[in-house]
Amino acid sequence: MIHLYLGLTIFSFLITSILTVPFINFLYKIKFRRQKQITLDFQNKRTTIFDKFHSQKQGTPVGGGILIILAVTLIFLIILPIMQISNIYISQNYNFLTEIFIIFFTFLSFGLLGLYDDILKFFNFKKSGFFGLRMKHKLFLQFFLATIISLLIHFNLKIDFIYLPLFGPIKLGFMFIPISVIFITSFANFFNITDGLDGLSCGLLMVALFAFSILAGSSFDTPISIFISLWIGSLIAFLYFNVYPARIWLGDVGALSFGATLAVIALILGKIIPLAIVGGLFIVEGLSSAAQIISKKYFAKKLLPAAPLHLTLQRNGWEEPKIVSRAWLAALMLAVFGLWLGLI
Repeated sequence: MIHLYLGLTIFSFLITSILTVPFINFLYKIKFRRQKQITLDFQNKRTTIFDKFHSQKQGTPVGGGILIILAVTLIFLIILPIMQISNIYISQNYNFLTEIFIIFFTFLSFGLLGLYDDILKFFNFKKSGFFGLRMKHKLFLQFFLATIISLLIHFNLKIDFIYLPLFGPIKLGFMFIPISVIFITSFANFFNITDGLDGLSCGLLMVALFAFSILAGSSFDTPISIFISLWIGSLIAFLYFNVYPARIWLGDVGALSFGATLAVIALILGKIIPLAIVGGLFIVEGLSSAAQIISKKYFAKKLLPAAPLHLTLQRNGWEEPKIVSRAWLAALMLAVFGLWLGLI
């Protein structure tokens, strides 16, 4: 089956590569671009965090996640009947259609939530009184979607365990659901927070997906292996245009979708501990931002010079490509460690 996965990765890469430049031009045409980012600090003073570190990026098209989501979804819909007609053997641990439905429901629903938020931000609907996604609204909708997904995983796939390295599967029973909800929501937001430097989040995701393609193969889960193969190919094509200086950014549509979907894949495979290692930099970035918010709110004091962590490194004089390339190297070693834990 390895030749099939490699072929799908190449095919997905080629299709996305062909579509990327026309898609970037389309985003320019509809003015779906990054604007000046104004936020309020803990003293309610206006601060331009984005402009301070990335003023030259104002106007960069945002919404690359749309292209990846559509490419992966449409290619999968095309190859599925071909595989069925060709009688290609599919190894599966769960019902094929149910498993794929859950993965694509996550992929698309969190993508639509992110797209809605992107539209509000970049088309200035918030200024005109249009209902905007405040953080509490966004979190509520994320928890709502994560709850639906967790219920589907628990009741439709009958999954109620996590795998602990050296100890084996640990049954959680009904407690699997709240743990799953927190895990999915956290990774959606951690990925979104990490998506602040050119090539950072997508490079880390690429490393994580290669690791999980091995874990899915070791679990003989063909549906997830096929999905990851298509995702990797499309992601690499996008990453070519996303590395410094980026010609296109993911946007919330990609960030929320990719973080949540990565978490769901780990949950289905029972590999949330390996994901916590492989995706360790996502967690560090997310927790650094959360710690900063808590410190400001309750102690009126900054814990870090800037948050998330990559902004602190920039403030300390690290150049953006240096931060990203070293993060990729750290992710590679974390992936090796996570794989080791996931395979023992």
